[in-house]
Amino acid sequence: MPELPEVETVRKGLEKLVTGKTIASVEVLWGRIIEQPEKELFSLSLQGQTIEKMERRGKFLIFKLTDFDMVSHLRMEGKYEFHESKNDPVMKHTHVRFTFTDDTELRYLDVRKFGRMVLVEKDKSNEYKGILALGPEPIPEMFLLQPFQTNLKKHHKAIKPLLLDQKLVTGLGNIYVDEALWESKIHPEQPANTLTKKETELLYQAIIDVLARAVEAGGTTIRSYLNALGEAGKFQISLHAYGQTGEPCLRCGTPIQKIKVAQRGTHFCPNCQRVKVRKTK
Repeated sequence: MPELPEVETVRKGLEKLVTGKTIASVEVLWGRIIEQPEKELFSLSLQGQTIEKMERRGKFLIFKLTDFDMVSHLRMEGKYEFHESKNDPVMKHTHVRFTFTDDTELRYLDVRKFGRMVLVEKDKSNEYKGILALGPEPIPEMFLLQPFQTNLKKHHKAIKPLLLDQKLVTGLGNIYVDEALWESKIHPEQPANTLTKKETELLYQAIIDVLARAVEAGGTTIRSYLNALGEAGKFQISLHAYGQTGEPCLRCGTPIQKIKVAQRGTHFCPNCQRVKVRKTK
């Protein structure tokens, strides 16, 4: 699934490719991709709309249009492709075609068909239900240490699934949770409310650090991820835990292990990241 660094990289690519373009027509080839309004009204409403800006909130892309905000979530394997000609062959798994007045085209492809698009009133994307539930962006100006520490103390559940639910901080998925926990030497099954002040400080910094470095690298390509320019990410060469099963930990040399935590494949160092038994207050 594309996580925050991948979605941010797609946003940057789309900003270069489609900002300022005006939509001539929209063809929806798989109606369930459109959450609202119904697909005919969706297509009709977008005719004549100019893409003024590309924004992101968590893992949601936001197309800022003349009269609307279009919110797009890529889910598992959604991606956008830009075509210099609307006459280019239409590839399998193409579900939405945005044709511009200059005869270029933006296409949404999705093998799993899990992605969704929704059209909302202009500048109302932050009121969309999926975005309303998100925690702060993982940057120091918005993601503050003290509230993070306070909120962790409220939860008895394991730290990994808690970080995945997007409420304490947004943008983390399976890859970057594993990396942040490895960097901060915290076991993925450690109960959140048992973390020490020092551990939460290390985790906080690790989250910011890992996501910032991944954005800089253009995200992580494990299987099918490509950005809007058709390029793979580069952060996979910097992974210390995720996907490194059997490889030596770069800190201690112990082989990285893979287990299931909350039904998610989870990678960690069994020596550096041990569950610590502590009493909670």
